Amino acid sequence: MFRHLIGQVFARVPSQCVVCHAWPSQAVCEACVTRFAQPQHRCQRCALPLPPALDQCGACLRNPPPLDACFAAVPYAYPWSDCISGFKFHENTGWAETFATLLRSTPWVEPALEQCDWVLPMPLSAARLRQRGFNQALLLARQLAPDKTHAQLLLRIRDTPAQSELKRAERLRNVRGAFAVEPTQLARLKARRVVLVDDVMTSGASLYAAARALRQAEVAHITALVIARTEHDPA
Repeated sequence: MFRHLIGQVFARVPSQCVVCHAWPSQAVCEACVTRFAQPQHRCQRCALPLPPALDQCGACLRNPPPLDACFAAVPYAYPWSDCISGFKFHENTGWAETFATLLRSTPWVEPALEQCDWVLPMPLSAARLRQRGFNQALLLARQLAPDKTHAQLLLRIRDTPAQSELKRAERLRNVRGAFAVEPTQLARLKARRVVLVDDVMTSGASLYAAARALRQAEVAHITALVIARTEHDPA
């Protein structure tokens, strides 16, 4: 029922909250945002939930990821998982504004956007872009920082199977070498601060692969911003 509302109620009655159906309202009303988007203490490097006393999870301490920081607005759970599905797969592109507002309300996101030189959306393969018709990460990036967003610096050079059905080790292998920096744009990235934008972080495999490509271009600092983070990495 909720997924049906994502595609129908939001499209036909944009003033009605898709969670509690209150209206007049935004796509998600303030009461539901307060209820379902409470700030959560997370690992500074991978955004997994952590006890308040810890800054980094054990996995990041043992094997630091190629990201300097990572921030997630909400957990990948009800109602956000269905909202994101509506955004990505049902052409409800208006969600980009709502999700950008959620991200900007997340601690440390505003400073990251202010301090960076470029905001880079995670690129889709040409085949996936043709199939979907838009890149949800690009729409989100443009809502967050239109003057800093650049969609041609980071490229996806290899199409890969969908990550959703793969285990962690398979996800890492799947996206190895899938990203590259546009060779003619290397000077724009050297010694710069970059924000990577994506919708959902599960294992981090795609973000890490993109970050490694940016490291090869001598980017100085990389922060990842995602709408939602799963509560556990896949096995």
